[in-house]
Amino acid sequence: MSTTPERVALSDTLLASAQSVRDVLDGRSLTDSLAETPAALRPSTQAVTFHVMRRLGLAYAVKHALVERTPPDPVFDALLLVALALLDTAAQMDRDQDARMAHRRDLPVYAVHTVVDQAVGAVANQRRLSGYKGLLNATLRRFLRDRDAILADVLADPVARWNHPGWWIEQVRRAYPEHWERLLIDANLPGPMALRVNRRRASVGQVLAALEQAGIEATSPAPDAVMLAHPLPVQAVPGFKEGWWSVQDLSAQRAARLLPVADGMRVLDACAAPGGKTAHLLERADIELLALDCESSRLERIHQNLRRLGLESDRVAVRCADALDVAQWWDGRPFDAVLADVPCTASGVVRRHPDIRWLRREKDIQKTAVLQGRIIDALWRTVRPGGHLLYATCSIFPLEGERQAQQFLRRHGDAARLPAPGQILPLAQGDQPGGDGFFYALFAKQPIVVKNDALMSNG
Repeated sequence: MSTTPERVALSDTLLASAQSVRDVLDGRSLTDSLAETPAALRPSTQAVTFHVMRRLGLAYAVKHALVERTPPDPVFDALLLVALALLDTAAQMDRDQDARMAHRRDLPVYAVHTVVDQAVGAVANQRRLSGYKGLLNATLRRFLRDRDAILADVLADPVARWNHPGWWIEQVRRAYPEHWERLLIDANLPGPMALRVNRRRASVGQVLAALEQAGIEATSPAPDAVMLAHPLPVQAVPGFKEGWWSVQDLSAQRAARLLPVADGMRVLDACAAPGGKTAHLLERADIELLALDCESSRLERIHQNLRRLGLESDRVAVRCADALDVAQWWDGRPFDAVLADVPCTASGVVRRHPDIRWLRREKDIQKTAVLQGRIIDALWRTVRPGGHLLYATCSIFPLEGERQAQQFLRRHGDAARLPAPGQILPLAQGDQPGGDGFFYALFAKQPIVVKNDALMSNG
């Protein structure tokens, strides 16, 4: 049974997914690619393409084992990857009830014969691809016939086994020798759907009661947080239009709780879009807040979120500016608290954005870490003595986390590090799915005491 909409033909979904896969292989984000997919096809295409991204290493290895040369048409080549990823899952589900249960959430599952029939039909109906019909049919049927032997061979390759680039696997293995296998496995499962309750409009109890009345299973694992047992479209969850809650991962929800804010404070959210943490800060205290983002196209998303949540006011300013260029946006009045949720490789949110692993390059880690250091050094100038800066990244690579925090302390003698979670790994906690991978470091700015040597020497 498919978890994708039945009103569109699977063959159309496969072709649309092939185009999105091709875009990612060409270096384009899946978010941008899916935005150009026809609206009727978008839900099913996203479900299929996300699954392919999580199985792309295996699909590549199987394709190379079955096809001697890469087909010259790039869309057909991508369609072959899509079909192989779906077909392997379909064959696995046919044989293994435990696998079916373990992967039931958000997984597009089709019967084996349906995948083959619809993939071949997708090619046959496209003039530019029709010449590949025989190759596709033969390749898919050979995979089904010899699947066990083929998998036994290709799974010796770590990229095929773990479905991450080789350099990524090695980075995780070195950083987390006790957890690296779990981290890679869990990265191939969809992340849970968590809500952050807007305490200015609703309570956790009120939201849970509305969900129960609607037949939606949910729990509250943390303050202001509600976790859905199964992800749903936001429009299907009570309270969205009323601004009762926002979708926000549990790890991301910790930012506004970690940064010390109180009524009357002047606060900066330096890399604010799409505005989730901005809104959370405003939900927690009556503050004067400046939200910055360097991409003007993302600012409207902040305004939309604040409007829906009832948080817009004359004490909230949203500006397009580069956090590095302090002179462009800072009026010289120091901030009591600064949230520096800086750009990063996003290695901690790969469950939700499975294309990230295939878009990143190992050199990006060092390049991004340099940028992060420059940003927090610039922002530190704007913090008042006695104020705080919270450094945050959605990464699990130590160069963007603990090493960055240690280097910051070495550069700034007036910085004192305060208790904060440090590295949060995206691992399940018992029966509860874990939050995304995040790193948090909290710093307080201490006044620098200037010693008067002459006075001291004169007693």
